[in-house]
Amino acid sequence: MLKRSKFNKTASISDMSSSPHGPFASSDAGTLAEFNLVNHFLIAMPSMLDPIFGGTVVYLCEHHAGGALGVIINKPTDMNMGMLFERIALDTEDEPQLAQLTESPVMFGGPVQVERGFVLHAPDAQYSSMIRVSDQIALTTSKDVLEAVALGEGPERFLVTLGCAGWSAGQLEEEILRNGWLTVSADPDIIFDLPAEQRFGAAFALLGVEPVKLSSQAGHA
Repeated sequence: MLKRSKFNKTASISDMSSSPHGPFASSDAGTLAEFNLVNHFLIAMPSMLDPIFGGTVVYLCEHHAGGALGVIINKPTDMNMGMLFERIALDTEDEPQLAQLTESPVMFGGPVQVERGFVLHAPDAQYSSMIRVSDQIALTTSKDVLEAVALGEGPERFLVTLGCAGWSAGQLEEEILRNGWLTVSADPDIIFDLPAEQRFGAAFALLGVEPVKLSSQAGHA
């Protein structure tokens, strides 16, 4: 069983203006401390039976000696974008493409801060609480990105999650050493263009292996 995050901060969707970073405490993360997995996928090993993380793909947004933060990209919730807009009191423009958008599912991003919205998106514009993870992906927790989406002025590529996944200092490294995760450089097309049910298989394909043929040994690509 994987350990849960030691983060204890809470926030609501309507309070999306604060930073997504938790106050990591510096410490020695062990033998894997030097390897940085920012902009990588964590792919749950087929042997992982954890009820939250089993069968998931996590996009890692932050990783350093103090800990790590990411969001699960392939677990839809029962909430769609239209319901989310209503919940945070946003009216959408009467445009056909936005009507279709409202049916798009919101993802379960992880067990930490589950009432808070995390938006992965193309870094086409600057938002008040945005960190640029790579040239093609940014993470924003401020409400202004959703306001822009509702007006039809937001990023063309985005994924909204409720909650995130967090690891304290050395925890993720320990889980990888215990064969909990495979890792591979992330592909934005998997995040933004594929249906949620196809993302796990597509992430595995980046490794050049099939889940059914994989043993319980971890690896890094």
